[in-house]
Amino acid sequence: MGVSMKSVMFVGYGSMARKVHEMLPKNIVLSTVLVSTRSAEIIKTELGESIDVITSVDDLIETPDLAVEMSGQNGLKEHAIKILEKSIPLGIVSVGAFTDEKFAISLADTAEANGVKIHILAGAVAGIDGIHAASFAGLSDVVYQGKKHPSSWKGSHADRLIDYDNLVEPTVFFTGTAREAAALFPDNSNVAATIAIAGVGLDDTTVELIADPTLEYNIHHIMAKGVFGKLEISMAGLPLVENPKTSSLAAFSALRLCCQIDQVIQI
Repeated sequence: MGVSMKSVMFVGYGSMARKVHEMLPKNIVLSTVLVSTRSAEIIKTELGESIDVITSVDDLIETPDLAVEMSGQNGLKEHAIKILEKSIPLGIVSVGAFTDEKFAISLADTAEANGVKIHILAGAVAGIDGIHAASFAGLSDVVYQGKKHPSSWKGSHADRLIDYDNLVEPTVFFTGTAREAAALFPDNSNVAATIAIAGVGLDDTTVELIADPTLEYNIHHIMAKGVFGKLEISMAGLPLVENPKTSSLAAFSALRLCCQIDQVIQI
């Protein structure tokens, strides 16, 4: 019996998508890349004739078995509804977009109307399965701490909250809900939003953001309490070599979803 071939479409083709493409197993083929008009010609030249490079879902030639968004929130908001309307399952990396309640509802409604699933990817953190499982019995507290070197916060809303020049020890500069954190720090919203959706929701998940001049890596720390007991996870995430702003684990979580379309046993 031959190996069945499956096809995937990537929304976005930045450093994360390139890494996932490079690591796809032989029986999963990248058939289509959906990108912005300004980058389409360059990517067409890079990928050659065998992969369709399109700028609109309307231009889709071959319907893939799965679409994976790795484009950022703007790309997700531009294309997601049309992808779901074509009954294509959609994996989402830019989970911070779910803080836009109107958009989140329209996504869910469109997926349901077209009999298709949306997959929220765990991204840069682990333990999402445990938090989600525990939420069925009841969670009393979920706290996410995002710790980064001060230089990683520069250029964000943190500029108004941190005195970078006099920072000598780990300093909490923001405490609030996941929804508030996502609004103020959109570039750092995916992890907080994913934890919130898996657990107690955007308005009941506490987020603490920390600038730590002693750090070499970004630290994601999750604490959850509930009927199940206590969960505590700390992730020291390494970025992709190709792009220091992108988590390598986030790329591998997208790869995992691609691989699962052909796996009989799933974990």
